[in-house]
Amino acid sequence: MKIASSSFEHGQRIPAEFAMGTPDGFGGNRNPQLRWDDAPAGTRSFALLCIDTDAPTDGALVADGDTPIPVDHPRGDFVHWVLVDIPADVRELAAGSGSDGVVARGKAAPAGPAGARHGLNDYTGWFAGDADMGGDYLGYDGPYPPGHDLRLHRYFFRVFALDVERLDLPARFGAGDVFRAMHGHVLAEAATWGTYSLNAAVKG
Repeated sequence: MKIASSSFEHGQRIPAEFAMGTPDGFGGNRNPQLRWDDAPAGTRSFALLCIDTDAPTDGALVADGDTPIPVDHPRGDFVHWVLVDIPADVRELAAGSGSDGVVARGKAAPAGPAGARHGLNDYTGWFAGDADMGGDYLGYDGPYPPGHDLRLHRYFFRVFALDVERLDLPARFGAGDVFRAMHGHVLAEAATWGTYSLNAAVKG
């Protein structure tokens, strides 16, 4: 199985059109175009995740904009997109079809393929307690790495071919729930990735 995007080249920079943040404030926050092919026989649905694997793990350091975050600072995952129960005959998501612009407190009902379900991304936790932005962030919300981070962030778009039409998930679910529910049902996986940074000194 393979996956690609016409919105960015594999391993290259993601345009600000598809990011939540830019050096000047909010970005376009449109979901990128994605297309996947060569799903194995027996595929009954797909699941899609977008994960930044270079997120800083120290919230205090993230909040301190005057102190650069070192490249070797410990990193963790930050989930930007959770979409499951994508019908087996769907092979493409158009750019901007599920997210187009920043919605304060999160999108209540993002658009998507008929029958598919959006899960919570990690902005739900990041903005928790914020009077203006706090809420449930469903579907896609794009890159917004700290502007003082010295590491180039990588964003992995992973599609999974599954042998079930519908995953056994709670009404309110995130990526961790999806990984647990997919266990034993993954027939194939494909991934592509792009990069993003708000630090002008970060190249690549």
